[in-house]
Amino acid sequence: MAFAELKARQSVMWGNGPYERITDTIRDIHELVIERVDPRPGEKLLDAATGTGAVALLAAERGADVVGMDLAPVLIDTARELAAERGLTVRFEVGDAEELSYDDASFDVVTSTCGVMFAPDFDAVARELARVTRPGGKMALASWTPEGGIAQQFAMIAPFVPPLPAGVGDPFDWGRADHVDHLLGDAFELDHEKHVSVLRVESPEAHWELFSSSFGPTKSAADALDRVRREEFHRTWIEFFENHREAGEVVHRREYLLTIGTRR
Repeated sequence: MAFAELKARQSVMWGNGPYERITDTIRDIHELVIERVDPRPGEKLLDAATGTGAVALLAAERGADVVGMDLAPVLIDTARELAAERGLTVRFEVGDAEELSYDDASFDVVTSTCGVMFAPDFDAVARELARVTRPGGKMALASWTPEGGIAQQFAMIAPFVPPLPAGVGDPFDWGRADHVDHLLGDAFELDHEKHVSVLRVESPEAHWELFSSSFGPTKSAADALDRVRREEFHRTWIEFFENHREAGEVVHRREYLLTIGTRR
């Protein structure tokens, strides 16, 4: 499958469900990204693979001139609605992180939170992030690590979804400092930090309800299965999160790499 066909499928998959419910589970990451890049009034900020726009909206609250782009039109529609509800001005656009439609060096700050890591062509994404960031500009990327809770969750899901096409890398490689250094180290001075975002949910069943209804990859996988396989998927999910119970509730520790860069 060519990358173009895969991305066409992804643009639908990520918009399958009210993704803002999932976005709400990583507010701590959004806030840390904004704290690290500290956008100032009038600075131009691009939030790539913005999802439903959480980071873009936080930057706009600080007075930055913000563009949020994402591959999924449904997510962009939701982001626009959320901006209107909060009385914020953000330019939300459908776009491809591998082929950004912006001029060279046109942003003071570029961010992405658990977003561009899922684009299939890593080299293209890295080139584009570097191209649109001005010299001296700032970048912040948050990416799930290959050994963390989200990678383990995706491994649990893997038997129930089609494999990625040949030539598509492991998105969790973006959570490895050496991988990010290889992709972006020539263009940016980089610092890496590891953090853990903790999701607490009352039960494995509540966790299943949240993700099977609102997280595009999980909902799309479940929707594509026949009744027997869907029940198996459900049981596997419940068993997996039973192993994450603490004092009765599910406690899911999700490690991520936060990369902060300054454009050379």
